[in-house]
Amino acid sequence: MSWYTTTCDKRQTRATIMTRQASVIATAQRHRLKIIIALVLLGLLGITQGEWRSLVQEYQDDIVYLGIQHIELTLISGSLAIAVGIPLGVILTRQRLRHIAEGVMQVLNIGTTIPTLAVLALSMTFLGIGTLPALFALWIASLLYIVRNTYSGIISLPPTLLEAAQGMGLTATQTLFKVELPNALLVIFAGVRTALTINVGTVPLAFLIGGGGLGELIFTGIDLNDTTMMLAGAIPTALLAIFVDIVIASIASLVIPRGINPLAEQQ
Repeated sequence: MSWYTTTCDKRQTRATIMTRQASVIATAQRHRLKIIIALVLLGLLGITQGEWRSLVQEYQDDIVYLGIQHIELTLISGSLAIAVGIPLGVILTRQRLRHIAEGVMQVLNIGTTIPTLAVLALSMTFLGIGTLPALFALWIASLLYIVRNTYSGIISLPPTLLEAAQGMGLTATQTLFKVELPNALLVIFAGVRTALTINVGTVPLAFLIGGGGLGELIFTGIDLNDTTMMLAGAIPTALLAIFVDIVIASIASLVIPRGINPLAEQQ
């Protein structure tokens, strides 16, 4: 009896630690959003009234056109990363494949270890110039965060939950969809939120290989030493990153059940 109690206490402690880690991840993301907002506000305060008028009048059409391209690149590459990353993370948590999980993570880590410009250059070498290599590079750069968090969120669940599911007669598939995924959603959404926010900030580099996006205004403004043109691309990019972060956070708060969402208790 004493051994069983000790084992349960250890498992409960582990579950508590993982819950706190998930809460820390979400809290860190909120602080990051505040920092981004502060930087955007500082940039806005540095613009004179004349620069504002010039920015709106001269670059309004460009901002709309390139902004749509920027959003399309983010949505397509982000959706592909989610579509591949979550299933791959789930597959790696299965007992037969756990021994290769870290090896797969190291392979995916190449996409974030290698500078984004190098990834874009390699993509351009094999896929040519245009949207396709840009999408591939952005997909590679976003994949690790989603796979890693999906894997970590499921693998760190308290064993007592899985034992209870087995005791109730649930199959492996039922356990995955009714126990494992719902309890790992907070960590999974943290990965998705990080991946998409970074994706938005990386998309401007796609301009360098003909992928389009707001990077056209940013890099052209830098080359011409035109601050207004540069800000016409930089400010919408920052605002878009904030918007994406808020949207993902809102979706997470709606999807994650309050009973297993430690952040819901703080609200």
